[in-house]
Amino acid sequence: MTHRVTHDVTVAAVKAGFSPATGYRIEADPRLPSQKIAPRGRRRPDPLAGVWESEVVPILKAAPGIRVIAVLEEIQRRHPELGSNIRRTLERRIRTWRATSGPTRDVIFRQEHEPGRQGLSDFTDVAELGVTIAGVVLEHRLYHFRLAFSGFEHAHVVLGGESFIALAEGLQNALWALGGAPREHRTDSLSAAFCNLAIDAREDLTKRYQDLVAHYGMTPTRNNRGVAHENGGIESPHGHLKAALEDALLLRGSRDFTDLDAWRCFVDEIVGRSNARNRKRIELERPHLSDLPGRRTADYEEKTVVVTSSGGFTLRRVFYTMPSRLIGHRLRVRIFDDRLECFLGATAVASLRRGRPVSEHKGGHIVDYRHVIHALRRKPMALLNLVYRDQLFPRPAFARVFHQLREQGDDRRACKVSVELLAIAHERGCEAALALVIEADLDAGRMPDIKALRAHFQPDTHAPPRVTIDLAPLSAYDELVALEVAA
Repeated sequence: MTHRVTHDVTVAAVKAGFSPATGYRIEADPRLPSQKIAPRGRRRPDPLAGVWESEVVPILKAAPGIRVIAVLEEIQRRHPELGSNIRRTLERRIRTWRATSGPTRDVIFRQEHEPGRQGLSDFTDVAELGVTIAGVVLEHRLYHFRLAFSGFEHAHVVLGGESFIALAEGLQNALWALGGAPREHRTDSLSAAFCNLAIDAREDLTKRYQDLVAHYGMTPTRNNRGVAHENGGIESPHGHLKAALEDALLLRGSRDFTDLDAWRCFVDEIVGRSNARNRKRIELERPHLSDLPGRRTADYEEKTVVVTSSGGFTLRRVFYTMPSRLIGHRLRVRIFDDRLECFLGATAVASLRRGRPVSEHKGGHIVDYRHVIHALRRKPMALLNLVYRDQLFPRPAFARVFHQLREQGDDRRACKVSVELLAIAHERGCEAALALVIEADLDAGRMPDIKALRAHFQPDTHAPPRVTIDLAPLSAYDELVALEVAA
């Protein structure tokens, strides 16, 4: 077109490097080839022409979050003549409508975190890991703490729900492991953990939380209820932590642990690896943290109970046995997430595993047969209809003997034999070894012999032991004297 200013079409085309015919075509229509492409029209009739504006759009306006499949099913219910091959068309049409005419969507604002400013706490369910303790599925969750800037993490195994006790214990463990405290502590809506409490109890727990964070010089903040991404600094790491635990369990080859402490050590090791990778950022943030106070604050609740004539006390719908000498005494009980610490005055008298109610209508039992076996031996038939009979047996072998004898129709023998077996286990401290012998007898098709077991695990103490004393010869003393003179 520049050459056409001073030359005709033929000369301009030759100078531009193409044929005169192309020059005349450009002269007639100067548009680019891409601009001459006509928009593609429909190849078939629009299947949504009769329902889009009249039915689909009103549904989308009334329920903006509705799924496409739900819209499709509703339209097909109203118009059976529409086939199932309109799904992709409907999906594209709805996606375009939402992008051009749909409601506005929430925007996530990425934040820049200052070192030492914010720490986040939350609980996460880990049931999908399938962890078992001695073959029994462990129902638990993890308390998870994280620093927003450096990514320092701490995880604490929680056996109960999202309670203040679990929060206080986990948070303090995290801060003392870190060696400092951030200026701000952020959580989700803590009232969700206390929603089943009365107003006075809820206010009391809220005050206790305020006192907890004030003890460490932190300012409590929380995200809006139901808006998880506002706590995104901890929500996303939940998934990373659980994925790391899943991978470690796969490499371990087993999800079963001997006891709860073994599982807790396993979690600590995985979290420790993550902190080791972030060591440089953690060391960079540590100088900006506030100093810890001189001591921890209380991370437990305290209740007063009375040991009844049943040989125990009931606390939060769970019955706990205690040594019978404490019957009638008032105890101070410190309630932790996983245990109870019992005090008679200032003297610690027992540490018990914390129990949970079986259901909303049925309580639980934490029973130690050692606490009641002396009384049960005097009244063995009490075992037959004992409220906590199933929880009394420390191992399955003892319960197996009781039930097999009952199946034979001899309730009296079942109670007497079971009580005597428990007595042997208690007196000789051979619970595990005795259980193995009982299992071997039952597998062989015979009942345990009490006399034989008592002789095996409890030798006759009436016959004095035979002691042989080898006296040293007197000549040995002469050798000692010679050595002393030579020295």
